[in-house]
Amino acid sequence: MDTQAHLAVLSENGKTIAVLGGGLNNIFPPENIGLAAKIAEGFGAVVSEFPPDYMPFPGNFPARNRIIAGLSLGVLVIEAAEDSGSLITARAALEQGREVFAVPGPVTSSLSKGPVDLIKEGAVAVFSPEEVLEELGINRIKNQKSAVKEEKSLSDEERKVLDVLENEERHIDEIGRQLNFPSSKISALLLKMEISGLVSSIGAGIYCKKS
Repeated sequence: MDTQAHLAVLSENGKTIAVLGGGLNNIFPPENIGLAAKIAEGFGAVVSEFPPDYMPFPGNFPARNRIIAGLSLGVLVIEAAEDSGSLITARAALEQGREVFAVPGPVTSSLSKGPVDLIKEGAVAVFSPEEVLEELGINRIKNQKSAVKEEKSLSDEERKVLDVLENEERHIDEIGRQLNFPSSKISALLLKMEISGLVSSIGAGIYCKKS
């Protein structure tokens, strides 16, 4: 999910901050070395509280989550198991006075327990990017020309999602199953497409193609 979030920001020429669980000379996972280099080239920052050669031990990641929370206006939890690191980040955000948002998921999924528990504890339930921006007091100016991408600029994955939504609205789980995309991937992809004005969330995890 972290990787997908960074990629979504880069695809829109935005700025993102990657907080490492090890030193700057030990990017983890190794396949993200190129991503870290791209971010550092001018699309944000790659930061670490550890010495440059420090190894990315598992125990480092929960500790670094407090930094992620501190750098954020708010934390959005889309999916989280009961012992997920996302919940550590969310609770650190609460301790630091940040906003916490959660997306309610299907009751049949174990990954819905984290968001539901957060909502019980006072997190704001949200169903769309607009709701998050509204809660944070950020006015989003929509550019109609950029809201609808040219067909030729769509990625293969975006085309596949739009094909699935061509004739009717679908639940996020159904879209993921039909395309054989893992839940983390389809969640990040739909969020990116919604921000780009390609799809709309109509609530309860249901999406439709934007006309």
